[in-house]
This record gives sequence, C-alpha cells and structure tokens, in this order.
Amino acid sequence: MTTSNDFRNGMALRKDGKLFIIVEFLHVKPGKGAAFVRSKLKDVRTGRVLDVTWRAGEKVEDVRLERKTAQFLYKDDLCHFMRLDTYEQLGLEPENVGDGARFLKEGLEVDMLFDDKEPVTLEFPDFVELKVARTDPGVRGDTVSGATKPAELETGATIQVPLFIEEGDTVRVDTRTGAYVARV
Repeated sequence: MTTSNDFRNGMALRKDGKLFIIVEFLHVKPGKGAAFVRSKLKDVRTGRVLDVTWRAGEKVEDVRLERKTAQFLYKDDLCHFMRLDTYEQLGLEPENVGDGARFLKEGLEVDMLFDDKEPVTLEFPDFVELKVARTDPGVRGDTVSGATKPAELETGATIQVPLFIEEGDTVRVDTRTGAYVARV
C-alpha cells in the first residue's frame, strides 16, 4: 500500500479491481480546507482516462509491473508474441494489443508489461519502418503544398503520405499518432 502523497507519473495502481496507470497528477493545497490530489488515470485494459480526486494521504494499492521484451511472430485469430528472455510464446487478442496492432510486422520488438505473469499491455516503439504495398500514382503538376494521398502499408494499415511516395517505398510511421514521418 502507498499513499496519494507518493504518486508519480507512470505509477501503476489498482482501484475498484481495475489496473490504472497515472498519466498526470497535481497536489493542491487550497487556502482553506484540507489538501488533495487531482489525478488522471488511464485504464490499462480499455485505454479510458478518468479524472480522480484523492484526499491527501489516502491509501491506495500500488502494483509492480514487470517490463519484458517480446518479438511479434504472426497473426491469425490472435497476435502471437515470443518473450526474448524465456522464448515462451504468448497469444493476445487483437483488441488487447491496442491501436498499434495495425503496425505489427514480423520480427518487431515490443515491450510487454506483466502483472503476475499475465501480460497487461504492450508498449510499441515510437517509430516503425514499413513498405508501401499500394498507393495511387502522384499526379504530375499537382504541387499543392502539403498535398497527401492514402497509401496501404505491408501490414494492411492505411495512412496519408505525400504525393511523391510510390509503391515499394519504405516509410517511417509514428505509432503513437499513425502519421507519416519520412521516407527511408
């Protein structure tokens, strides 16, 4: 057990039987009345963010999460990963993998957070390099600044890319926003 005075960004805690990670917090000491802590908690399973106010010194159950590196193997009904320390294979539901599932490419290494030997969530690398599988050709003379077109990547994800990107090009994609970053 810990108290609300010990909060840190990224700290994991259990509230009402659910696992949350502290996104941000603020200790408030009003001129009149008792101090309190405002926090934003992200539900690890659903990704929903809650605003919660705690009394100063209120006891909460903190959780220790283990971070292990895993490699993506393949996808069928499940997304299959292999832990690099034990070579154990784990199958996760695509909805448990999160939005980054559309950028999963064979051999991609991700960080898995474990709570009592059970995988809780995945942390993807900030950027991945993927090959463009299909896109329309850029129209000559269409030089509007910042013009984009849709492109389907080798993983099946569709993103907006500049007009000069062609099929077969490799592009760097930001996994947090799903946006094109650069041609590689």
